[in-house]
Amino acid sequence: MNFLIISHAIHKTKNQQVFSYAPYVREMNVWLKYVDNTTVIAPKTDGIINAIEMPYEHKNLKLESVPGIQFTSVKHIFLSLLNLPLLFFKLFRACQKADYIHLRCPGNMGLLGCVVQIFFPKKAKTAKYAGNWDPEATQPLSYRFQKWILSNTTLTRNMQVLVYGDWENQTKNIKPFFTATYKASEIETISTRDYSKKLKFVFIGSLVIGKRPLLAIQIIEHLKQKGYNVSLDLFGDGNLKDKLSQYVSTNKLHNIITIHGNQSKDVVKAALKTAHFSILPSKSEGWPKAIAEAMFFGCVPVVTKISCVPFMLDYGRRGILITAELEAAIQEIEIVLEDEARLKLMSENALKWSQHYTLDKFEKEIAKLLQH
Repeated sequence: MNFLIISHAIHKTKNQQVFSYAPYVREMNVWLKYVDNTTVIAPKTDGIINAIEMPYEHKNLKLESVPGIQFTSVKHIFLSLLNLPLLFFKLFRACQKADYIHLRCPGNMGLLGCVVQIFFPKKAKTAKYAGNWDPEATQPLSYRFQKWILSNTTLTRNMQVLVYGDWENQTKNIKPFFTATYKASEIETISTRDYSKKLKFVFIGSLVIGKRPLLAIQIIEHLKQKGYNVSLDLFGDGNLKDKLSQYVSTNKLHNIITIHGNQSKDVVKAALKTAHFSILPSKSEGWPKAIAEAMFFGCVPVVTKISCVPFMLDYGRRGILITAELEAAIQEIEIVLEDEARLKLMSENALKWSQHYTLDKFEKEIAKLLQH
C-alpha cells in the first residue's frame, strides 16, 4: 500500500531520519506498521531536534517538503497565494500515486487536502480531525470550512472522518474516535494519593495563549493565598515562556511554581505518577492527550468545559470542570478540595476510564480503518 499523509506539522531531518512533533509521530507510527510505502507532504525547517520531537519508524518513508501557508500578515498572505498553484499540483500528483490518503486536520495543509481529495472519490481515505468538532463551537472560518467539506458526503466520498466526542446529527462518515499514549503493559498499581498534605499540580502543554498557562499559574497562586499547600510544575514551551517566568519572579512564586520547559515522555510520566492534579484551562481542545495521560496514572484533571472534555471527565465524576474566569475556577476547585473522599473516587474513576484507551486498543482500531 502506498500511504499518503498530508500534514501541517513542521518536519525536520537528521541522519536520514524524518522528525516531527512527538505525540503526532507516535500516533502515525502505529498507522505505518500496516503500510508498505509512505509519503509525507508537510512543511520542513532546518532546526535542532528538540525534546518533544521524534522520528518516524518506517523504512520506506519519503518527505516531500512544501512551503508553509500563513494568513497572519499581508506579506504571508501574498507569499501563500503565490505558492498555492504549486501546492495544489504537488498534492494532486501525490494523491494520484497514493492507494490511501490520510489528512491531518484542522490546519492549512489539511484545508488544501480537503479540497484536493474531492477529485479522488474512489480512493480510500481518512481524516483525523484533532481539533474541537463541537458543532456549536465558535471557530475560525477555515476550520468551519474543513468541517463542512469533511461532513459533506456528496463532495467527500469513501472517507472516514475521525473526531473526538460523540455528537448528534452527524453524517454517516463521521466516526467518534480517541487517541492513546500508553500500552496495556504500562498499566501500574498506583498508590492512593494523600490529599491531606501538599497538593501537586502539573500543567502539560504549549505555553501559548490558547492553553491559558497564566490562568493556571494564577489559580495556584490564589489557592496558596487562601492557605492551601499547593505547587505547580509546568512542562512545555512556547512564546509565553518569558512572560510567565517574569510573572513568577515578580510575584515571588519560585517556591511553589516551576517552569521546566519541554521534557521527555519519561520525565513527564514520572511527574504524573506523583502529581495530584493536572490542570489545563484551554480555550479549545480536541482530545487533550495531556489530560488522558494524566488520568492514566490516577491524576485528577482540572479542565475547562470545552469540546469533548465533559464527556472525558464524565461530567465531573472523573475530574473537575472549571470555567475560564479566575474567581469562579477557584471556587469550583475549592468545593472538591474540601472533600477528600470525592477526590479519591475521582482519581480511581479517571484511572479506570483512561486505562481502557490503550495503544493496544488504538492499534486494533487503526488496523480496521486501513482495511476499509
